[in-house]
Amino acid sequence: MLIDAIVENARIRTLDPARPTATRLGTLHGRVVGLDEDLDGVRARQVHDLGGATVLPGFHDAHQHLSKRGQRARWLDLHHPGVPDLEALYRAVAERAATLPRDAWVFGGGYDQNKIGGHPTADALDRVAGGRPVWVEHVSGHMGVANTAAFARAGHPGRQGVPDVEGGAVARADGLPTGLLQETAQRLVRTAFRPFPVEEVVADIAAGSRMALAEGTTSVTEPGVGAIDHIGSSHLDLHAFQLAADRGLLGVRMTVMPYLTLLHPVGAGMPDQDWYGLDVGIRTGLGNDRLRLGPAKVLSDGSLIGRSAAMRCCYAGEPDNAGFLQWDPQALTEVLVAAHASGWQLAAHAIGDAAIDVALDAFELAQRRHPRPDVRHRIEHFAVADDQQVARAAALGIVPVPQGRFVSELGDGMLAALGPERARTCYRMRSLLDAGMVLPGSSDAPVAHGAPLLGIHDMVNRRTGSGAPFGPDERLTPAQAVEAYTRGSAYAVHQERDKGTLRAGMLADLVVLSADPLAVPEDEIAGIEVRATFVGGELAHEAAPGRAGKPHSGPLRP
Repeated sequence: MLIDAIVENARIRTLDPARPTATRLGTLHGRVVGLDEDLDGVRARQVHDLGGATVLPGFHDAHQHLSKRGQRARWLDLHHPGVPDLEALYRAVAERAATLPRDAWVFGGGYDQNKIGGHPTADALDRVAGGRPVWVEHVSGHMGVANTAAFARAGHPGRQGVPDVEGGAVARADGLPTGLLQETAQRLVRTAFRPFPVEEVVADIAAGSRMALAEGTTSVTEPGVGAIDHIGSSHLDLHAFQLAADRGLLGVRMTVMPYLTLLHPVGAGMPDQDWYGLDVGIRTGLGNDRLRLGPAKVLSDGSLIGRSAAMRCCYAGEPDNAGFLQWDPQALTEVLVAAHASGWQLAAHAIGDAAIDVALDAFELAQRRHPRPDVRHRIEHFAVADDQQVARAAALGIVPVPQGRFVSELGDGMLAALGPERARTCYRMRSLLDAGMVLPGSSDAPVAHGAPLLGIHDMVNRRTGSGAPFGPDERLTPAQAVEAYTRGSAYAVHQERDKGTLRAGMLADLVVLSADPLAVPEDEIAGIEVRATFVGGELAHEAAPGRAGKPHSGPLRP
């Protein structure tokens, strides 16, 4: 028998309880065909000798803005500590502006007001931009700051006549916008530069794909595309993903979530109800193992470190601020129920406990009115949730999607926003498993670093950037964290029969590591290197010549 490839001389953790380890793995037509003795007497077109390296199923990021990550790589990087304070931010904007044409936009992203001393202002950006329009995006993506020229491009010269927006906030001083736009208010300026050209979006997807592969990620779920007034780069985002796939630029497997506002009543055609979704009956699941439609995504509230997430109680030190919802709860519920009835899996971004209540109420009503088996509606982030909310979500079969990497990168800001008592219920993980829920692994990159090993490290160690413990009772074992980033994330999009374990019939997606995250000291997981990434049995990324086995097509090995 001749197959496509054999990976040998490896320490393979299959994550299959029936056969947890192996040293050889064979692939044919992109899938695993056998392990160890199954391959005796089998020849392969390629043989990869991994020199004893550790192999795991390819990592699957359940919530990563891959296209946005590629876009941020083109923008001015304003992350801390590279930009340590506001003055450094203004210097960076001035330096970038000086390299651009007089009428070009200056785009930057990644600043965190908790780390640099506050939000930038339009007045200060005016002084350094040389008359160019500026948009600098908060690390969360839930707010940004525009200068006066940017407001003018959007139809508000002199920052005059800027309206308030439902579901958002326009920061003002003496009635004049300071430049900071939160949540839905961002559209007041973003519509001046969106949609981005499709070829730019394709380039962003290609860049994001390369970064993901270098980190051992073989599958990504992108939460929200197509709606340029909410999440998305272009009305043609899905077309851009198809172009990237056609051109061989999309190296990872993608599940993309259309934003909820793209769905609409289509007309009669279903028993006792109209179809609510995309035209010609398109819904969750359309596509193939390379590019497919996932849940419909909606933002119900905002950011925790930006203090715009909808909370039951006010933020620490801000007795008048409990955040806010982006939708009227009744209107959101009606749309979610209609989409559920038409066969969509749903994913509600809900960070604050008040927003989680709205999402749980809507999902419970949808299932009561239109029962469906094994729906797996999702709550993205599920950030601040008490014991009753955890139990209720588990009873409803909800998939929670928290982000481990937030603990170290954003944890100090979250602790400051919540105070010590409420922080106990923030970004829970062990409690979700104990309640019987399936936990995915995700990064929310570019909000946080996208590398799964960094996320796994934080899920296990749970310490903030300053070293403070962050919900230590919610720590996972390394095995639980790896399971989340493989089988858990596949489950979140109904793909656990194809991904997340290495056994015959599964997709041959593998990551080759310099050490075993289940065996090294827990505080050393972040230092493990990705040596190679395979997608469909083909080498998609290699860290450096000689560090991982190279494919060879010389004499076939028996």
